[in-house]
Amino acid sequence: MLTEERVHSRPITPPRPALPLDGLADAVVVDRVSKVFVRKPLVRLPWRRAEEPGKAKQKEVRAIDDVAFAVRRNEIFGVLGANGSGKSTLIRMMSTLLIPDRGRIRVFGLDVRRDEREVKKLINRVSVEASFFKKLSPMENLLYALRLYGRGGSSLRGEIVAILGELGVKAERVNQPLEQLSRGMQQKVAIARALLASPVLLLLDEPTTGLDPRSKKDVQGFVHRLRDEHDATIILCTHDMAEAEELCDRIAVIDKGRLVALDTVDGLKRSVGLQMGDLDPSLEDVFIYLTGRSLEDEEDEDDE
Repeated sequence: MLTEERVHSRPITPPRPALPLDGLADAVVVDRVSKVFVRKPLVRLPWRRAEEPGKAKQKEVRAIDDVAFAVRRNEIFGVLGANGSGKSTLIRMMSTLLIPDRGRIRVFGLDVRRDEREVKKLINRVSVEASFFKKLSPMENLLYALRLYGRGGSSLRGEIVAILGELGVKAERVNQPLEQLSRGMQQKVAIARALLASPVLLLLDEPTTGLDPRSKKDVQGFVHRLRDEHDATIILCTHDMAEAEELCDRIAVIDKGRLVALDTVDGLKRSVGLQMGDLDPSLEDVFIYLTGRSLEDEEDEDDE
């Protein structure tokens, strides 16, 4: 039996599921995927005047429009888009939470629609809004969640303390009710939950929102470690340009549901900089040039 000291000193290497096709070069293939949401009109109240005949009663919102790309195995792949661009809809389809209307998404050769159960065994997702049992402690939440992934054993408590410590959660906080912890601390617990499940595909949807600069660096370091030590593939949606530059091997820019650019950070700066007449543009300059808006711009769309 491992002592807690030994658990703390060794690398955290939880068991990982076997890949269905280990020889695949691509972890995720998004093949001409589209997703449309239909907004129904509000129920007409008695004191509101009737709509004119022929007026549209429903509105279609094309959240994702014929998007295609591949994410290489062991890659950290960034998805940049303003609010309402469709990037969160894309992540939800990859994680089997939404079904594409058209096209296919494959995760290590498995179709997210046909092979939903097998895909779920390979992925974990961290979103900007973490879901927990708030009356329970981080330790209790993580022990419960990891049992759902078939993880248990006497060493698990030590691993939980170790990984939370690396993310900046002090030992005395581990057994406090989550409702007593800050939103940033709760987000760290969500990240720990995903990492301890040892996913081969980790989907991060704005994972560091609400974290202080030190905590962001802790999380970013752990993302690199997960990729480098555990052969994980990571897809990151972020508003943080510095984070995208720090972490991502390649970046896809999504605007109004369409893929408008895909390259490395340096490749985007070089190619778009030539179009802009700027030899040294920032990534934010590149994004604004490609989309005509900043990451903080709001759009009235069914996403984010």
